[in-house]
Formats: sequence, C-alpha cells, structure tokens
Amino acid sequence: MTDPALPVPTPTSEPPARFETSHTGRFHGVEVAYRCIAGETHLPDAKGAPWASIFSFSYLADSAAAHLRPVTFIFNGGPGSASLWLHLGALGPRRVEVPADAAPTGSGPYSVVDNELCNLDRSDLVFIDPPGTGYSRMLGAAKPNECWGLDTDAAVVADFIKAWLTAHRRWASPRYLCGESYGTTRAVAVAGKLSSQLSGVAFNGLALISAILDFHTARFERGNPLADVCFMPTYAMTALHFGLAAAPDGQEAFLDEVRQFAANEYLPALFAGSRMPPAKTQRVLKKLARLTGLTEPWLERTRLRIEPSRFRKELLRDTGLSVGRLDSRYTGRDYDDAGEFPDDDAASYGMDSAFVSATSDHLTRVLGIDWNRPYVAFNRDALMQWEWTAKAGADSFRWPGYVNVAPTLGRLLRENPHLKVLIANGLFDLATPFYAVESTIAANGIDADRIRMTYYEAGHMMYLHDPSLAALVGDLRSWME
Repeated sequence: MTDPALPVPTPTSEPPARFETSHTGRFHGVEVAYRCIAGETHLPDAKGAPWASIFSFSYLADSAAAHLRPVTFIFNGGPGSASLWLHLGALGPRRVEVPADAAPTGSGPYSVVDNELCNLDRSDLVFIDPPGTGYSRMLGAAKPNECWGLDTDAAVVADFIKAWLTAHRRWASPRYLCGESYGTTRAVAVAGKLSSQLSGVAFNGLALISAILDFHTARFERGNPLADVCFMPTYAMTALHFGLAAAPDGQEAFLDEVRQFAANEYLPALFAGSRMPPAKTQRVLKKLARLTGLTEPWLERTRLRIEPSRFRKELLRDTGLSVGRLDSRYTGRDYDDAGEFPDDDAASYGMDSAFVSATSDHLTRVLGIDWNRPYVAFNRDALMQWEWTAKAGADSFRWPGYVNVAPTLGRLLRENPHLKVLIANGLFDLATPFYAVESTIAANGIDADRIRMTYYEAGHMMYLHDPSLAALVGDLRSWME
C-alpha cells in the first residue's frame, strides 16, 4: 500500500505544474521586484521518456540583463530533506522567526517576516527538492529509490541544473551551488559530475554550510578513533557554553588549546589504547575531563571514548537536562534521568514545527500552490534506503567503504583556478562538527588557502541565531564578490 504522506508516481502524460507569482521586497536596502516560479521540471530517462519530476522554487529579480545575473542553486541534505530549512530559515525572501537563544518555538502561530538579509538583490535563487522530498516525485513506473543514492542523486540534480539553465536561458550567468549538511556532500558530487566528461558546467563558487565530506570523521565504531577526535572540540565548546569548562584567556585561546590537544594528545592516546603507559593515560584523562566538562570516573569507564549521544545525556545529567544534537545550546528533558542516551534531539523538536508550518503557509497562501498533495519536509524512507556507494557488478568484488567526496573537491579546485569555496561552521554542531571538516581539508590533498572557513556561535543551522544569520549572509556576500 502506498504511504499517503509521500509523493507517488504519476502518469507521464500529466504536464509539468507551474505556479507563478509577482512580489516586491527590500533586500540590503535595495527595492527589488521579482517573480517566484514554483513548478516541476520533468527529466527524461535514457530513452527520452519523463521519469523524474523535480520541483523547485525560482526567485528571479526583474532585470533587463537577466542572462548575466548570478544564480545560486540551493538544497538541504538529510539525505531525505527538502529545502525548506534554507528556504524559510536563511536565504529566501521570507523567513520564519525563532528565538535566538535556543528556546523552543512551542506552538503557533509562528511569525513569518520579510527577510531583509536575502541576497536577491545580487543573485537569483533556485531552491531544489530532490525526488521523494517536497513535491518532487518519480513518474510513470519509476520508483523513488532509483534516485536515492550518492551517485544517482547527484546525477539527477546535475540534470536538473542543466535543464534549468536551458529553460531560463541562463547559460551566461555566473553559477553558485549552496548546500547544507548532506547537501554539502551533494554539492561537491554534483559539481564533480558537471565538470567532468565534457559536461561543461563549471561553477564560480561552492558554499558548504555545516559540511560533511568524509563520513569516516562521523563513523563511531569500535577501533575508529577519528570520529571521537573530530567531535571532541565541539564537546569542549558545549561545556564552555554551559560553564563547565573555563577559558581564562578567551575563547580563541581555548579553541587553540582544544585543537592542539585533540591532534597531539587525544588521538595518540586512543590509537595507543592499552599500549599507553598508565601515567600518560591519566594525564590525558585529566585534561579531557577539564576541557569537556565530563567527570574523570565516567571517562575512565568509557576508555576515553565519547559517543555524541552519550555526551548529550551525560554533560548536564545532574540538572536532569540533555543537550541537542543539531545545536548543543538547546536543552530538553527525557522520560528519566538515568538513561544512557537522550530520548530525542532537543534542537529538532525545539524548532521543526515552526519551519514546517511556516513553509506550508508560504507555499499555499503566498505562492498560491493549490495542490492537495502534501509537501514532504523529510522522507525517512530515503535516508534508510540510501545507497551510499556505487554497486559492484555481479562478477566483481567491492571492499566495504564509506563516502568521501573531499578528493573530488580537491580535483575541482585544481582544475578550476577561479573556483571559490566557503565552508560555514557552527561551533555547537554535534551533527557535522567543525573540527571534522578542518581535518578533512587537511588530509585530502586540498589547497587550504583556496578555502574560506567561517565560524558562528550556533549549531548546525546557525541561522537560528540572529547574529549568526547576519554574519553568515555577510560572509556569503563578501565571498561572492
């Protein structure tokens, strides 16, 4: 039986839907008249028959020289997430207001306001929902999971971008890609596909918000110390935020100490394991406790390993609170205080209703989309069925592996001397921590001088924090210039 909450395959004879509205807005002090084209793009299969329908939201400023205006293609991640978070949270012409202090949004009504920080004065914006998310779907006999994988997802988004450039006569425009979370993985994979095999679509810039490129940095498995080390600086920043660690010489000095400890003491200790002399182990233990706010007895029982869900439950255990995953500034209460892991992510349930409700209102009331079809904010089936590696042939063998698109980013930078890359990091992000991407850049043959790294006093969705949103947009604008 088909799940009524998900987009379903439809007959290919149905024409692409299109909803167009006209608007005006004031962005960065500039009055802008613009259109929003919310609609489907039907992509053909190898035989030319429509097989995938990608729904996108194109915000296009009225301009006599539209063909020369920059265009930014934007998506979120998941995998399985629609683009509503960046659309209504940071980069679209309207945004939902949430408390900047990590307080939960609670029940509606939620305030949706004109987003004066929107970059529509400088770039047209295209928000993309991959198949199975938003209103995007497969057509005919095609199944949603045909596009649920690292390679197939990148291919269908790349095909959409080429189709969009052709349909809107925008091949002369400067082009930017902006992704968040798994969307950063997608952005690099898409750019790699569009720049290889004479595809001929080079990008001016890649904006990677809360990036994860090498998934081994987040793979908590016995015997892999890399993830513990990559997450540890975020544990330390969280402890500092809650007053459980001290920074007498300021936050920057504290971060320098944490980074040095992670690389030069913590990683060697985990790698040495039982080979580590007891005296050295005790020195590392004491320092780890001081920096992370966790107790020495607890760290000794975990063999110095700190899994993020355990950390989220343990750090504030004495207060009966657990901290958030997407943003560790958020706190929540669980069924009991004795468990090993939090019941849920306080950051997620603290703001998701505001985003989903605001998006539904924006799409139906402001953009005039009058479908009965639901807008799928997150498709868990896509996440659970995602094909993380290319499939091996029946007569070949493939070693188990993990996703790492960082070498592709290195190739893109080597082959395109004008490509600009910005990586935006939340200091309280326990999903894609900042030290993990720093380590990825250092270890994968990437010219770090070509990467602009920015940091914000918030989490995975740093735009939930108003000062960080303003800083993020300012960084994006100066980087694009």
